[in-house]
Amino acid sequence: MKFPHYLSSFLLVIFTLTFVSCSKDIYKKNNKAHEKAVKEATAFIQEIPKTKAELDYDTLSITDDWIGTTNFSIRKPNYVIIHHTAQDSLKQTINTFTVSRTQVSSHYVVGRDGEIVQMLNDYLRSWHAGSGRWGSDTDLNSASIGIELDNNGSEPFTEAQIESLLLLLKRLKWKFRIPTANFIGHSDIAPSRKVDPSTYFPWRKLAEEGYGLWYDEEEVFPVLSSQNTDSFPIENTDSLPSKTLDPVLALRIIGYDVSDPKAAIRAFKLHFIQRDIEAGLSETDKRILDNLYKKYL
Repeated sequence: MKFPHYLSSFLLVIFTLTFVSCSKDIYKKNNKAHEKAVKEATAFIQEIPKTKAELDYDTLSITDDWIGTTNFSIRKPNYVIIHHTAQDSLKQTINTFTVSRTQVSSHYVVGRDGEIVQMLNDYLRSWHAGSGRWGSDTDLNSASIGIELDNNGSEPFTEAQIESLLLLLKRLKWKFRIPTANFIGHSDIAPSRKVDPSTYFPWRKLAEEGYGLWYDEEEVFPVLSSQNTDSFPIENTDSLPSKTLDPVLALRIIGYDVSDPKAAIRAFKLHFIQRDIEAGLSETDKRILDNLYKKYL
């Protein structure tokens, strides 16, 4: 009578091992496809250009001679662009980035629990930025590392997620010597199209850790003192006189594409004000902008 019990236990063990094995290999096919794509991409780098003579003076050939130099390097990212996934789970995002038809990807995805998934070598060009501009750079995919945070865009980011992000940013800043000002958001480079990583994103905290710039709050919000009370900051400085540079010019100095001024203002407020995003610049906002643009000079 015990044989069926042993048999069922044995089958349960086999089923569990099979399930675990399949779980580990769920992206095995995708990783093989990735390796194939990497080999195809690196083949272009390894190719030795043919000269006119080797091409029998084909009309499209232009190289008279080939002499290889030893002085070169590969792509060096100069920006980090932060996104939110606008999806509901890490698994869903990974699926999106491993299906060819989506034509989108990212170097890293950071889960709500702090898990960091790397999806592309730092030196390769990810398709995360799309059409955009920052300063004079119009090909941000070629100049940046893309980081996606698992977040649907209407919820706060978790503490574990931000702590993992800070750890990742620390490594990238050290590895590539990325300037402090060059840690930006997707909405910064594509103000007419994007709103990520949303008003919930803690840009101030990142700036305090050395990733991105922030304004000097003690200058923007002066402190009033009274003989009878302790000093306290003015939270709204709209009534204070404001001597600021033309806002559109200030935004352009920071790096924003100002071809659509309203969108540029919205993107600026999304990053640095994080309230009343659709409203124009208040006097307080202008004071913040005036304080910030000087840091980008």
